[in-house]
Amino acid sequence: MASTLSPPRIPKPKCSLPSHYYENFLEKKGPYDQDYKKFWTGLQGLTLYFYNSNRDSQYMEKLDLGTFVKLTDEAPWGTSHEPGTRFNLVLRNQEIKFKVDSLESREMWKGFILTVVELRVPFNLILLPGHLYMMAEALAKEEVRRSLVIPSCFLKVSRLEAQLLLERYPECGNLLLRPSGDGAGGVSVTTRQTLNGTPVIRHYKVKREGPTYVIDVEEPFSCASLDAVVNYFVSHTKKALVPFLLDEDYEKVLGYVEADKENGENLWAIPSVPAVPSPVPSTGRLIVLKPKKCPAAPKVQAKPPKPPTAPKPEPRGLPGGLAKKLAVSSAQAFFPTTGLADVTAELEEKLQKRRALEHSAGLAEDQRANLRAWHISQANPSSQN
Repeated sequence: MASTLSPPRIPKPKCSLPSHYYENFLEKKGPYDQDYKKFWTGLQGLTLYFYNSNRDSQYMEKLDLGTFVKLTDEAPWGTSHEPGTRFNLVLRNQEIKFKVDSLESREMWKGFILTVVELRVPFNLILLPGHLYMMAEALAKEEVRRSLVIPSCFLKVSRLEAQLLLERYPECGNLLLRPSGDGAGGVSVTTRQTLNGTPVIRHYKVKREGPTYVIDVEEPFSCASLDAVVNYFVSHTKKALVPFLLDEDYEKVLGYVEADKENGENLWAIPSVPAVPSPVPSTGRLIVLKPKKCPAAPKVQAKPPKPPTAPKPEPRGLPGGLAKKLAVSSAQAFFPTTGLADVTAELEEKLQKRRALEHSAGLAEDQRANLRAWHISQANPSSQN
């Protein structure tokens, strides 16, 4: 009996790594790591990607260099074990330690990082002419990439919203790009700094002239991209201005490492998560809490009405309009049901009208009693004598 022939096994194509400006082994130690961990690392744009091996196409971690502050060399441990093979990457909110296997590898990593961050080839490092040529190529690629990419500090907000963002999140930066109000394709730059405890807010206009951006200052400066505009403000203020960047570097898709049963290689897998039922049953309509009805005012007033209370004084240091807004916002926080303040005001108005009617009715009753007594006195003149 002839055995059934199985179809020929087609080998899986090996995934190739994405194009990097520079890639090599790098040992990394984060602020919460106990020890160094070795990764195959690639630099692309302003991001460092960390892989388990040079055969993986899916990175395990990534590090954004947009909040770059400086690079520092760590003193070698001992005399000959690790001579100058450690350096530190200082970001705005953390510090990462790196370790390499040679002094040349350390200078290469520092050179490429400085090239993409500062958009210039560093000539103060221990590098060969061939290394400098490689960094010049990376610089040209990075300039082309940035000309097509909108900076992360560009937000579609108004002038007032930009000021509020910089005031509310000072730790995220003090320079923000926003659309210009002239409708000519330009942008505006909003900055916020502190001078002797007083906030100083400035707005700058950037005109669009064809493919270039012209910064409208005393000596106009032309830039090829929005990123170059940001770099102008940062470099000309001795890095006192920092691009605004909200801390949203979180992954949106759950993934994990899984071993392939056929070849034993590690793969990046994404689980199929079933839809989680909502704990609140859906009724197809929005449930709104109604305010409790106030009891109707009595027709006969037993007690005299209380004198109206004087309005509470507004907090010192706040303008009247702002204090009223704060009072309204606090009332909305305690009473989430919309319209409650309007209902209360309406009931108060009805109560005042009712009191006015009752007062008028009382006066009319007194007038009728006086008139009745006068008629009786006129009907019986003898009783008066």
